[in-house]
Amino acid sequence: MKKTQALAAFGALSQETRLDIFRRLIREFPEPMAAGDIAAALDVPSSTLSTHLAILARAGLVKSERQGRAIHYRADTEGARDLLGFLVKDCCRGQPEICQPLVAAANPACC
Repeated sequence: MKKTQALAAFGALSQETRLDIFRRLIREFPEPMAAGDIAAALDVPSSTLSTHLAILARAGLVKSERQGRAIHYRADTEGARDLLGFLVKDCCRGQPEICQPLVAAANPACC
């Protein structure tokens, strides 16, 4: 991941509603959510939600797929992994045992 891509992802996640959307989609992963379900779950107007989802998609954190007339969204775990990798790429001067708590936190027991 390049620095510009990381900055776009951080910028997207630095807004409260977008962070809530991303966390909700991560919680539901791998199942997609319809835009209307996301809006209802987070109490966000549909018009506002579409703007937030577009920003998250451009940042590489959300993917969409059309199913009939509805658009379903899911977290882009590859984009999230790339962002985490960017953050810790140079961690611990090549001593992975020092980074173990960080790796453990990024890999919750459910996964």
